[in-house]
Amino acid sequence: MFVRVLGLTLLILVAWVVFARPSSGSRPEQTYVVKPHDTLWSIAGRAYGGDPREGVWKIQQRNHLGSTILRVGQRLVVP
Repeated sequence: MFVRVLGLTLLILVAWVVFARPSSGSRPEQTYVVKPHDTLWSIAGRAYGGDPREGVWKIQQRNHLGSTILRVGQRLVVP
């Protein structure tokens, strides 16, 4: 009985390893070059859609921004 349970557990583990796929819920980070009249709000709105507040926070944290002031030509990583 113990051997059957162990064999079944091993079979399930092997099947899980073979068929497991990475989640597509997360997109790769992108680099964005700031253009004239861009704001964190507008960049987050385009990148994330919907309510951009969380996107603004993510961009600020990922790029270590102390304020919301951006410079034209500045490169931002958009997670």
